[in-house]
Amino acid sequence: MIDLSTQYLGLKLKNPLVPSSSPLTGNLDDAKRLEDAGAAAIVLPSLFEESLHYEQKQLEKYVYSQALGNYEAESFHPVPADYNGELDQYLEHLLQLKASMEIPVIASLNGVTDSGWINYGREMMQAGADALELNVYYVAADPEETGELVEHRYVHLLNQLRSHVTIPVTMKLSSQFSSVGNMVKKLQLFGADGVVLFNRFYQPDIDLETLSISPQLELSSASESLLRIRWIALIRSRVELSLAATGGFHDVDSIIKALLAGADVVYLCSVLLEKGPAYCAELLTQLEHWLNEHEYESVQQMKGSVSQACVINPAVYEHSNYVDVIKSFHLKR
Repeated sequence: MIDLSTQYLGLKLKNPLVPSSSPLTGNLDDAKRLEDAGAAAIVLPSLFEESLHYEQKQLEKYVYSQALGNYEAESFHPVPADYNGELDQYLEHLLQLKASMEIPVIASLNGVTDSGWINYGREMMQAGADALELNVYYVAADPEETGELVEHRYVHLLNQLRSHVTIPVTMKLSSQFSSVGNMVKKLQLFGADGVVLFNRFYQPDIDLETLSISPQLELSSASESLLRIRWIALIRSRVELSLAATGGFHDVDSIIKALLAGADVVYLCSVLLEKGPAYCAELLTQLEHWLNEHEYESVQQMKGSVSQACVINPAVYEHSNYVDVIKSFHLKR
């Protein structure tokens, strides 16, 4: 019997497949289908502090407008007793998942202010989240903002939050750091239990008819997985925290490569949106078949065996094969 179990954020998972933030994990029935199909844990859609601020402003506008023209009511602006805001809905969903599922539930938060990160993170912990993923979706667009300041933003946030929550904390990073490995080591130093590599930034497009900027939401492509696999292989032996691979994992081959590189878990999103929750079971069957065929007894045995520290020529993960790759391309005549 192949042992598919793995450790992630101090949690023992029955296998390395984790459905990440998506409409599937935001729906109770779909989340239960994912669990039935063998998912080891789920990551909830992110709670956005900016969205909560907007909701609060709209609520205040609505409540205030009721008093206009009525002098006696101008100082009395009650919030409806049955009002169920976005935060309430998120926490209620989390409570429902914890009550009806056995696998770990990882909450996801995208904050703006220190108080937002801390207060909402604490509420997620109190609602029963097994871990907290910090989705720091930040684009450093200001040319005056140095790379050092960007890194400080992440480290400061983690340092502030760690003193207020006791559950494991992982941070979702983009690949746009000048030194990804050094950034991960800093986060480990300041108490991160794991990192997720890498966040996908959605790219705005220009409408050529209206000349307006329009947001574009595109699912990942399989080729995106190689960037994640490479960086996990480069840092696996240099850090002690958990590593999750996310972005472009559409088949069992890419999942196996991420595990060989050193990932503790592989996040699945686009492939499950395209093929449905049941596809998780098929991927697990294929993974177990590959392990058996290659005479592995467990995921733990194969994990990290093709990281940079373990391969015969470690430089292949860096620059040494660049010229060979360029020369190997042949134009089709």
